[in-house]
Amino acid sequence: MRRCAPEERVLRILLVTDAWTPQVNGVVMTLENTVRWLERWGHEVNVLSPQGLRTIPMPTYPEIPLAVMPGRHVAARFRQFDPDAVHIATEGPLGMAARSYCVKHRLAFTTAYHTCFPEYVKPRFGVPLALTYAWLRRFHARSSAVLVSTPAIADLLSKRGFSRIANWSRGVDTEIFRPSGERFTDLPRPVFLFVGRLAVEKNIPGFLGLDLPGTKLVVGDGPQRVELERRFPDAVFVGAKRGHELASYYQRADVFVFPSRTDTFGLVLVEAMACGTPVAAFPVRGPIDVVNDPHAGVLDEDLGAAAMAALALQRDRVHRYGVRYSWEFCTRQFLASLVPARVAAPTAVQAA
Repeated sequence: MRRCAPEERVLRILLVTDAWTPQVNGVVMTLENTVRWLERWGHEVNVLSPQGLRTIPMPTYPEIPLAVMPGRHVAARFRQFDPDAVHIATEGPLGMAARSYCVKHRLAFTTAYHTCFPEYVKPRFGVPLALTYAWLRRFHARSSAVLVSTPAIADLLSKRGFSRIANWSRGVDTEIFRPSGERFTDLPRPVFLFVGRLAVEKNIPGFLGLDLPGTKLVVGDGPQRVELERRFPDAVFVGAKRGHELASYYQRADVFVFPSRTDTFGLVLVEAMACGTPVAAFPVRGPIDVVNDPHAGVLDEDLGAAAMAALALQRDRVHRYGVRYSWEFCTRQFLASLVPARVAAPTAVQAA
């Protein structure tokens, strides 16, 4: 099947996503940087997001708006923009409406698997993994390429019956996330840092409950913040940060601790390493693909031991490893996966 490439021609790309600004998370960060590079190369990107639509708060994620019955709006956007290529980034209401439109009109499209959604749904609502994966297989079945961030996620989906899986790694803005000689002077050291959404799937108590010297510092916000501040009064919570301010926390920390067992990639791992800050994480999917150099981080089922061992790593070597990830390379992967929208979508093994 013919693929689109940066050097061939300017493309009109419709990017459909239920996650967009002002949300602060890895999906939004990935999409923003991808759009930035696509536009730098001259491609025209039209982002179809919940902005401007009637929405309701997502259950257990009230700060995430979900579009209400967006089918008519989605159809109008397709007709107005007439895209050369379509990418559906999320499986929410907008993603489902866009998928339905593409299937009905025999338009090819690609999708992405950003989040281990079944593993998030099960602890919240008790839905069996097999049931949620069955729904996801159906959603992605007509996709010309299902983009995933790591080999471990590709292997997971393959074993779950997904097909046409393609690589789409993650990157870091090295102009912002870079080393600095500064360290925290107003907090007892060593400073162990967590950055991310404060929600149950991130397993933050797995970090805050560790017996570590110095300070545990938390950057981020989310539904668990009040509970975590109550349970762990000795930890320092500073809220969500972005850009250079966020980079300054990575730069001044001694170790970045990543307690999640469910992330598909962990963009914060790359941001920390690009700043020269060694990481400590569990040896699970995500970290095992992102941190595969022992000079950049320590992976261990004993997260406290990993955090202490990471203190001994050399920050210059951590930085050299972290800057291997670039948004330019990731966006070229994204472009290589696109297919012309006017080519009929592939016949699916699963029901449409």
